[in-house]
Parts: sequence; structure tokens; C-alpha cells
Amino acid sequence: MTNGTTAFLQAGGAADATIARDAERAVDELARMIAIDTSFPPGRGYPAFADLMEDLTGPLGFEHRRLDVPEALWRVPDGPASGARTNLLATRRTGKPVCGLYFHVDTVPAAAGWRRDPFRLAREGERLYGLGTSDMKGTIAAVLLALRAAEACGIELAYDPMLLFCTDEEGGLYPGVRYLAEQGMLEGHILNFNGSAAPRIWAGCFGLFNLLIRLRGVTVHAGDGNRAGRGVNAIEQALPVLGALQALKPLVARRQSALPPPPHASGPLAAQLSIVSAHGGTSGGQIPDLFEIVVNRRYPPEERFERALAEIEETVHAAVPPESGLAVETHLIGHLAPTDDPTGPHWPRWQRALSFGFGWPLESFRKWGAASCSDFGWVQRTGMREVLLAGLGRPERNGHGPEEHTTIGDIVALARSVLAYLAADFAADLNPDRASLPSRSLA
Repeated sequence: MTNGTTAFLQAGGAADATIARDAERAVDELARMIAIDTSFPPGRGYPAFADLMEDLTGPLGFEHRRLDVPEALWRVPDGPASGARTNLLATRRTGKPVCGLYFHVDTVPAAAGWRRDPFRLAREGERLYGLGTSDMKGTIAAVLLALRAAEACGIELAYDPMLLFCTDEEGGLYPGVRYLAEQGMLEGHILNFNGSAAPRIWAGCFGLFNLLIRLRGVTVHAGDGNRAGRGVNAIEQALPVLGALQALKPLVARRQSALPPPPHASGPLAAQLSIVSAHGGTSGGQIPDLFEIVVNRRYPPEERFERALAEIEETVHAAVPPESGLAVETHLIGHLAPTDDPTGPHWPRWQRALSFGFGWPLESFRKWGAASCSDFGWVQRTGMREVLLAGLGRPERNGHGPEEHTTIGDIVALARSVLAYLAADFAADLNPDRASLPSRSLA
């Protein structure tokens, strides 16, 4: 154990007690977050969530700036997104190096099968149920818990924290952190809390895109639908398209990635194609004139986005014969670029902090990637390559599904990890920014 870590432990007993004492406050704040519907699509709750974050972070001395992603970048005609794409930056400047703490504030929509109200936090013993508890509003509660403990206990920080509350990570066309990165708003290095509660070194992840396929027919009275030259049933004529996409699915799955798979995976990571949405028709009295399909395509870093997109479009058009009478449109409605290996000089100290907070032995850390995706592929394209990762996700917590939950214990453990990492005297000899700190921070 380093001298810096020993010093932190000597001062950190009070902070640990403060975190434990304030855990109930963190639960109350998480309940307020869960009550705001930020599900994407459509993502209409972002301004209200920014209001809440200003309310919670203002007493900690943060100044705020809102940045809306311009509509021209994310709007798709009749697409799934609507409302202002409001991102919030909360900063506190003292002249130290900056550490960004990133959260995406959107969730997936509430899936069928919830037995509890997904927008009302339910507590059952240690478990906290609600949409976004693990992915990833619970991580905001943990970070605020850590920052309050640092302030209450007078723990000197090595970094000026920059809190990034960002939009449209859940498959959006133009995620908020992409816009912030391209506008030069990001500084220092970043902790990304869209990860797992596991002893993991992030190796990167796949990209994804969501493609909306619109098949337009002609509406007539259902009783006239079989007459020659009358209606074109968009649903029936779309069946060959669905079949062609289903036939493409196993061909796509043969494309394996060199990214190391998670320990719980049954084999190599592979590309994926899924039909995730299909809608059409209005009533039994009409021939439907519109059928819409959304295809989700996850592609490894070894694949080119342009080729993967073209493959689907070519498959769709080939499945629609000219005599069908269907008109075909395709619209890209979401895209996350792959994230390359994001390791860098800050990772060893972050591992040490996670080991301290969660109690994981350092030798238990493993490096792996994922077919799940991140908006940080866009950030890397602006030149910021290193991204630290952690979070509250666990396979059994059912993220993106009904009964999503986390635990108070994991929120406390993540808060301890974040406080350790931000503290100036925790593992100071591993801090690559140590030379940039004011001398009082190293006392």
C-alpha cells in the first residue's frame, strides 16, 4: 500500500462514515431522478432532469451551463426523437486538472413485464427498483454522495470535477456527449459510469445503428383490397422483407471480433442484427398503407459502418419486387461508433480506487470488451482516447428490462471508489497529473 493511500485511509474513516450516514439521502435523490421520465425514444424529459441536477449540484458549488444539440443534427422526419436535447455541464474551478464525470441521463422505454411502477423507486431491503436505477441514474446518486462526503470531511481533491449530464446515449442519432466533444467542451480525462460493477479493464466495445425502414402501400376499404389495381397492403407485401432480414441475421452473426469477451460470455463476441420494432395498420376496415420496421445492427470495430448499412439497404430493396406496389424508404435514426481500446495512464489508479471501494483484489481485474455500445466512440474521434469505466451494471440486475434494480451497497461502494480516485492523497504516486497539482494538494 502506498503512503498516499495510507494517508487517505487515515483521513477517510470519517468520509466512509459520512457516506454510510448519507446513503439514505442518496436513495431519496435517486427516487427524484427515477420520477422524471427521460426514456428515449422520445427523450422529452431532458430539460426537467437538468433542472433537478442544477438543484442537487448547486449547493456543492457547481456552476451550470446548458447546451442543446441543434435540431438539424438529430431530427428525422416523423422519427422517434422529440423535444429539446438538453445537456448540462456542471463545473467547479479551482485551477486543478479537470476530471470529467459522465452520465447519460436517458433510459430505454419501460418494457412490458414491470410488476412495479418503473417511475417510482421501490425499496425492498438492499434492492432499489426503478427504470434507470442501474443504467445509470444510480451512478449519479453515488457520485453526489462522494462529493458531499469530500466536502463534509475536508478531503482535498486532486481534480476539479466536471459533471456531464448528457442526452441520447440509448441509440440516439446524435448523442449529447458527441456534440460536446465536437464543440471542444470536454477537458482532462473522463470517468464514464455506463459500465459494470465488476473488476474490469475496459477493452472497448461495438458500434450500433438503428435503421428505420418505411414500406408504403395504398389504403382502400378492406372489402375492396382484392380488386385488381386497388389497394396495396403494406404489411402483407412487407413479409418478404422480414424474411430477407431474418435470413441475413445468421450471416451477420458469423463475423466475430477480436475484442476479448466478458468472463460470462459463452464464446467470442460477434456482430448482431435484430428486428426490434414492427408497426403497421390502423383498423380492420382498411388495407394498411404503412408498415415500419426498425433494425438494430451491432458491428465490431473490424467492420465498416458504411458497408454494414449498405448490406441491409440492399437486402431490403432486393426483397421488394417492382410489381409489389410498395415504396421503400430507409432512415438512420440512431448511431454509436465503436469505441477502440480506451486504456491510458490513469487506469492503474482507477483500478486501485475500484479495488478500495468494492473490495476487489487487484489481481481479479480482467480486460474485456462488449457488444453493448457507448457514445464514447464519437469522443475518441475528437482525439480524447482514454476513457475510464465503471458503473452499477450486473447481469442479474436486468438493465434495459423489467424490474431493473441496483443495491444500496453498490451505490456506497461506487461512492467510495469515486471519492478515493478524486482525493489528492490516494495512491498519489500513481497519479500521472501529480506534477500539475498545487503544492497544498500534496501536503
